[in-house]
Amino acid sequence: MPMLARRHLLGLVLATALSACTTAPPPAITAAAPPRPKLVVLLVIDGLPMRQVTGYRDQLAPDGFARFLDRGRWFSEAHYGHGYTVTAAGHATMLTGAYPQRHGIIGNEWRNLVTNEPIYNTGDTAYTYIDSPTAPLSGTSPRNLKAQTLGDVLRTRSPQSKVIGISGKDRGAILPAGHKGTAYMFMQETGHFASSTYYMAQHPQWVTNFNGAKPADAFFQKTWAPLLPGYDCAPATPGCAYARSTPDGQAWQNASGNGNKLPVVIGGKMESPGPRFYGNILASPFGDELTLAFARAAVTHEKLGQRDVQDVLAVSLSSHDYINHSFGPESRMSHDHTLHLDRHLQAFFQFLDQTVGADNYVMALTADHGFTDTPESAAARGLDAGRVSSTLALAVINTALKERFGVDKLARSFPATGLLLDEALARGRGLNYAEVHAAAREELLKIPGVAMVFTREQLLGSDTSTPFLDAMRKSFDPTRAASLQLFLKPNWIHSYGSTGTTHGAPYRSDTHVPLLFWGPGYVGQGDVKARVEVVDIAPTLAAIAGLPAPAQSQGRDLMLSAATR
Repeated sequence: MPMLARRHLLGLVLATALSACTTAPPPAITAAAPPRPKLVVLLVIDGLPMRQVTGYRDQLAPDGFARFLDRGRWFSEAHYGHGYTVTAAGHATMLTGAYPQRHGIIGNEWRNLVTNEPIYNTGDTAYTYIDSPTAPLSGTSPRNLKAQTLGDVLRTRSPQSKVIGISGKDRGAILPAGHKGTAYMFMQETGHFASSTYYMAQHPQWVTNFNGAKPADAFFQKTWAPLLPGYDCAPATPGCAYARSTPDGQAWQNASGNGNKLPVVIGGKMESPGPRFYGNILASPFGDELTLAFARAAVTHEKLGQRDVQDVLAVSLSSHDYINHSFGPESRMSHDHTLHLDRHLQAFFQFLDQTVGADNYVMALTADHGFTDTPESAAARGLDAGRVSSTLALAVINTALKERFGVDKLARSFPATGLLLDEALARGRGLNYAEVHAAAREELLKIPGVAMVFTREQLLGSDTSTPFLDAMRKSFDPTRAASLQLFLKPNWIHSYGSTGTTHGAPYRSDTHVPLLFWGPGYVGQGDVKARVEVVDIAPTLAAIAGLPAPAQSQGRDLMLSAATR
């Protein structure tokens, strides 16, 4: 019997006994308040499809991912409900509980609908990085995020609480931290973790000390070697740990600066650490190790979960995304990285147990999106697959529109998943813009690999006859998104080259992500097979923490739903 149920039953027994012994009214029995965690942890593995967690389950360490799978509560059918599945949109969804249609982060980048100028999801020229150079379109603040996060709710109610976001990427740190938190991101120029002047004028001393020790340099010329034996075995070799994944050295794999076959030496051909080396760290298991080291320092020095108030820690590990982009989730390098990552997670979880207390924190682990297999790998398995170049597609569409209307460059760009037309140019040349718009849609549908194209009117409507329209509607903010929104066929990707792969589609490959909860006193145990969504994380963690859900949340508390218990 659960502890709260036993307490409730004991209260009833005591009340009955008292009423039998005296005629005086029994004392009021007040139900004990449920326990609340001192620390709420969100752990994000950038670009980790759920199929990689379950696919390598027999090779996991006992206290990494297996902590959730064997002793925690996990949801084996967790998906993103929105259609354009990219890093910024996913990170913004997790702790707002909202779809991009509400929180406004429709992609990693979009365009000003009038000027066609690029807008970076966390870009804000009013602020700069602290002690690190700030390049154009750098992520420095959450200004573009239209919704509040769980941390914003907490800090509004408890200003003494701390909310910290940490990541190898700016968007992975800034968006989960929200408007009232503090974000630290890895600087590839310096090898440091830095915040921006949106949050503070200068770093706390512990951050200065951490960076001063140059921990990134400790990985210079360090070897990434396979974790298990048999890395070079032939596919499907019985008993081989890596037989289930695609061998290294395929023509469609991108060397990414670290080489394309394990073992690799990070920075092996360089004379000293520098920006190129720091970038290469992120495309290896050492990127996760470094990020988790900074997270440990934050927990230790900020006393997260060790004070009389609640805190929130969001950590996003970026390395898996870089590796999957270069080699594909089907590759052995991705397979091996998953296993290294698992061991790093195990060490971090054990650190939290010892530092915060095993009963004092609740944790959710998820990913910002899944991944599509490399198209050439899919084609080798007999699937219809391919690449669509946005640059070439834009040229083809402009050529067709010029032939029809006599005006060049009516199509301006491909921001996010949309095609942005030059409405002012069309009207200025006396064209019927509705006809131009319809013609552009027709041309998009002629491009090999394009599955569907939705118009602004469809996306603002209420038709739910197709799940793809509903998914793309949830990604659509009419103040930021182009009026024509498309997505490709399964196994097709938007690509600027002939190697690597990506994500961003409304298909299972890209929407199906881990959703794993840990905190035995708060979430229970077991595999829940009902379909749930990532928007459910924020209201679930809010309920566990005793907080209201963020104002724009569109999810539900998974611990209350009978279908997900």
